[in-house]
Amino acid sequence: MLDHLLFLLLLPPILALIIYVCIRTKPTASLHGQNPPPGPYSWPIIGNLPYMLKGPHIYFTNLARSYGPLCSVKLGTHLFVIGSSPMAATEIMRAHDRLPTYRWVPKAGQDGLQDYSLIWATECTDHWKLLRSLCRTELFSAKGLDSQSVIREKNVEKMVGFLKRKQGEVVNVRELVFATTVNILGNICFSKDFVGLEGGSGGLKGALYRLMKLGTTPNIADFYPWFEELDPQGLKKKTSEAMNEAFSVWKDLIKERRSIWESKKACGLDDLDFLDTMIRSGFSDLQINQLTVELFSGGTHSTASTIEWALAELMKNKQAMITIQNELQNEIGSTTRITESHVSKLPYLHACVKETLRLHPPAPLLHPQAILEGSKIMNYTVPKNSQLIINVWAMGRDPSLWEDPLSFKPERFCETNVDFKGQDFKFLPFGVGRRMCPGYPYAIKQIHLMLASLVQNFDWFLPNNMEDVFKLDMTENFGIISQRKKPLMVIPKCRC
Repeated sequence: MLDHLLFLLLLPPILALIIYVCIRTKPTASLHGQNPPPGPYSWPIIGNLPYMLKGPHIYFTNLARSYGPLCSVKLGTHLFVIGSSPMAATEIMRAHDRLPTYRWVPKAGQDGLQDYSLIWATECTDHWKLLRSLCRTELFSAKGLDSQSVIREKNVEKMVGFLKRKQGEVVNVRELVFATTVNILGNICFSKDFVGLEGGSGGLKGALYRLMKLGTTPNIADFYPWFEELDPQGLKKKTSEAMNEAFSVWKDLIKERRSIWESKKACGLDDLDFLDTMIRSGFSDLQINQLTVELFSGGTHSTASTIEWALAELMKNKQAMITIQNELQNEIGSTTRITESHVSKLPYLHACVKETLRLHPPAPLLHPQAILEGSKIMNYTVPKNSQLIINVWAMGRDPSLWEDPLSFKPERFCETNVDFKGQDFKFLPFGVGRRMCPGYPYAIKQIHLMLASLVQNFDWFLPNNMEDVFKLDMTENFGIISQRKKPLMVIPKCRC
């Protein structure tokens, strides 16, 4: 992350590029005589980019402490307005509802996505609404989720069996959970496992990791749009190559399924998986490829990261670990295989997941939305084309909203009705409004089942006889999702 940002900061001072920016970039609308959101001094050309080396969410949180819950900062040629309180988040969402907006899209992956993308569509077009409706109906509805439960339970059972064979050895929790989530989606979408649990970096797994890494690489064109055509870092090319590598994994599956579709339809057979649904809906290969790679990208890394954070927090907080183990023993027993039907009986498990998402939201900053007209937000004047951001990470650690906010205390959620649905603006781990993650019901089911299975079946230890779990490094590495900087390397010991 540091190397990428240093490279980003070194590029603008190159004389030719500076001249290019100064000539080609339109100046931001003047705020003279108005009342803009407060913010720090902005350096010419680079704005406040040098101060983001420790992570944008941390920098924005520090700004909120100095300038208030709604503040602004210049990054390159763009003005970003950041809301870091429930009131500011509410006002930003009201601005989204009453004004025309467009979604900020990384320049490295923008080409051609408008017509096919669920995640990266800049506007809420009819096709975007169709994709969202299809996913909600076929994948994330109560009926769809119930039909997938066998797939999730089967793959989690495989993960537990793998860990039992590996007990006493060091395992990488993130890698294992990631592989399991890839295979769950692989079976839902294509009726196929795509990766092995033993590891390896090729195929779909490698492509998804490269896409995430490219997505976290700061791109000079995102802050200086006139550099887009130059692509000085080669990110467009690398992203396209990674996307094509992912597409190649299921290319033959799509071709084979299309070849039998007519006879299958004539026989009146039900859809086998989500690939059948997309073919039945008239999707082209490009539409299938784009939607599928977005589902895999959005539904694997964030889940693996959340479970990794949750297990790390439980290891550091022994009383919470004991409480959740006792709940599992009392409600299910130590020998019964956990199914999704058991999860509703585990309120402390739910509280642990919520507490993990409060401290470590998958997306610390909700995706920027730019307003196409000037607006008043919390009595401040916000010029058109400003990028509006909600800082979820800051609200999760705000002492005015949460008692002892930096401590892991699942009990704070045991006597409250705060949920994941975006109704309570102090807790928005999956976003809010039209752009809220449509797959959050799927993610929550998967997280609950995996975490419960890991805690029920194993005790967890640090390698090298490190008894002091307080030494466990909890540093985060900010990107599209919030991950641990160092993977959680632990030793499982079977409890059965």
